[in-house]
Amino acid sequence: MRRSSRAFLPAVAAVAVLAAACGGSSNASDTSGSTPKAASSLRLGYFANVTHAAAVVGVAKGYFQKELGSTKLQTQVFKDGPTEVTALLGGSIDAAFVGPNPAINAFVKGDKGVRLIAGAALGGAALLVKPSITSAAQLKGQTIATPQLGNTQDVALRTWLNANGHHVTIDGGDVKIAPTDNATSLQLFQQGKIAGAWVPEPWVSRLVLQGGGHVLVNESSLWPAGKFATTELVVTTSYLSKHPDAVKALLKGELDAVNYVSTDNAAAQQTVNAALDQLTGKSLPAKVIAAAFKDLTVTVDPAAETLQTDADHGYAAGTLKSKADLHGLVDLTLLNQLLTAAGKPTVSAGGLGSV
Repeated sequence: MRRSSRAFLPAVAAVAVLAAACGGSSNASDTSGSTPKAASSLRLGYFANVTHAAAVVGVAKGYFQKELGSTKLQTQVFKDGPTEVTALLGGSIDAAFVGPNPAINAFVKGDKGVRLIAGAALGGAALLVKPSITSAAQLKGQTIATPQLGNTQDVALRTWLNANGHHVTIDGGDVKIAPTDNATSLQLFQQGKIAGAWVPEPWVSRLVLQGGGHVLVNESSLWPAGKFATTELVVTTSYLSKHPDAVKALLKGELDAVNYVSTDNAAAQQTVNAALDQLTGKSLPAKVIAAAFKDLTVTVDPAAETLQTDADHGYAAGTLKSKADLHGLVDLTLLNQLLTAAGKPTVSAGGLGSV
């Protein structure tokens, strides 16, 4: 079943500031009595995707650069979360819009060297299958695509299958899970070579409207109140420690972008579609991007209360090698400062960090 449309609501989330990658903590505004040196640049990663609308709009409308001032914004577009996390931990980028599971992996693998400072989108992910499939049992022996091994949708699919009568592992199982580029998944689905795919928007809408599929599981049905994170904003601990003003400016730019989406949704769709055309060489049909926007909530709320469950799912699915303690991952200090100053409600860190 497909989740009902939800309005785009601005919200918030900010990240705990930690002074060192080893996990020692300090407040983002604590500069030990000295004025932090202005950053020459901020290197930002994101996807050319509707689920990254806050990032796409922030770059396209110049909101990030406006707030950063003399700090130069440098952007890099990625196709999947695990690759983006590799760049983040390798020092190629300073901050990234990324799914919750890759964000968790970055925190765990990077020895707590990243902080989640805001959300970017909630909802907008589902399992699409061919019309003849109407139950979980019918998936036995079938091939289902996900965007990438260990990404948020991949973990969701593995978790759901194992909870619904199947047995799948990283090495195999009674349902074949095939990590596949989303565009290729659509082609394979149209050709009848895969039975379905667990994907984010706009691919949910594309598999329905262009592939003739139907929603077997809307991920919102699996979470309390239908709320789950799809996109988060993370930053390296070292950059946050050295350049809190630049990080705060980045968050201000995101708030500007979220406000634009919520106040002029039709124009935001056009802005995102034009940016996708520029970044990928292809725009989306109007009916597809409209449907995708209806299935998402663009917000800075990171749904932090769901992150430990995400991590537990990753461990159970085998994509996270050990149980993860996420305390310290989230710090809403800077974001909540901005929300308070704007007279807006603050958001919760879900017990995983500072607010």
